[in-house]
Amino acid sequence: MSDYVYLDHNATTLVRPEAARAVTAVISAVGNPSSVHGPGRAARKTMEEARRAVARLLNAEPADVIFTSGGTEANNLALEGSGRTRRLVSAVEHPSVLAGGGEVIPVDHNGHVDLDRLEERLLADDTPALVSVMLANNETGVIAPIGDVVAIAHRHGALVHCDAIQAAGKIAVDVIALGVDMMTISAHKIGGPSGAGALIVPGISTSSGAEIRGMQFGGGQERGYRVGTENLVGISGLGAAAAAAHAGLQDFARLADLRDAIEQGVKGIEPRTTIMGEDVQRLPNTTCLTMPGVDSQTQVMAFDLAGVGISAGSACSSGKTKASGVLKAMNMSDEVASSAVRVSLGWPSTAQDVKAFLAAWRDIYGRQNIDKISSPAA
Repeated sequence: MSDYVYLDHNATTLVRPEAARAVTAVISAVGNPSSVHGPGRAARKTMEEARRAVARLLNAEPADVIFTSGGTEANNLALEGSGRTRRLVSAVEHPSVLAGGGEVIPVDHNGHVDLDRLEERLLADDTPALVSVMLANNETGVIAPIGDVVAIAHRHGALVHCDAIQAAGKIAVDVIALGVDMMTISAHKIGGPSGAGALIVPGISTSSGAEIRGMQFGGGQERGYRVGTENLVGISGLGAAAAAAHAGLQDFARLADLRDAIEQGVKGIEPRTTIMGEDVQRLPNTTCLTMPGVDSQTQVMAFDLAGVGISAGSACSSGKTKASGVLKAMNMSDEVASSAVRVSLGWPSTAQDVKAFLAAWRDIYGRQNIDKISSPAA
């Protein structure tokens, strides 16, 4: 893949060397973290070191970190485990939240949740509720006004779950400062292996946080919140990736310059390009932009043939191609939504990657226009 320019890091990013080393060390060892003999205690030590690293990344207490098989399970555990049957979720949430049902709160053209509508819904029904709003959108990179969401929700006795899967490791995330009741992350978004994630519930270890019940039957692993023998290989990789991401936050911020170079370069070629959430705070690595008149899937295939990997929205539907629900929720026209792609940089991305992308963009757009001119409608 050395000659391939990978710009789909929001789908999954490259495993960090630190995580690869941690995984290799654990996979060649033996020991169940629940065993009391020497190898078991060593495995437990490795797991607790990973727990501390995840906690450090999010300014949480280690005992408030519950390991899961990934972000989807962590989101499911937050929603189902809360025991609150009334849920209010933003219209741009991940499928693992939206598919759980609930009242969908609309968003504005930037993808920000409608705070007035949220308050109206909470005022209309005093049933104990759970509000779920992601910290940063996986398709547009738009950062949500979580502080405002928390203030409104808590004023009406609602809990707040925050999917921080795209935000963690890309911007500073402080679960305490945000004031959320639950937060979720995933290993493969920050440079760890797939198959590991975590639910963070501030105060759960001291019985001062939100109440969560496990969804599985079995032993007492993860204090009963997530039973079953822990995936120590994945957990160790998550911990190492969390430590590396925490140490590299300042370096990751540099990707904003590369993102801006992409957007400026594309607009220099075609000023009619639309950039989603251009005027609000976004992740430094993410841009969702259009190629006017060229279908998203056509772009993805053309870029792939040019040796550049991008995506048409979220990569969470097993290769299925359909219109972006996020862009629809943002009231984008069919013309705009159908020509939008996501370009997401990662910790290894370089200025050369940007040059390759812009060269491919110019070539693809030019060829599409030539094809239209040479093949006029009948």
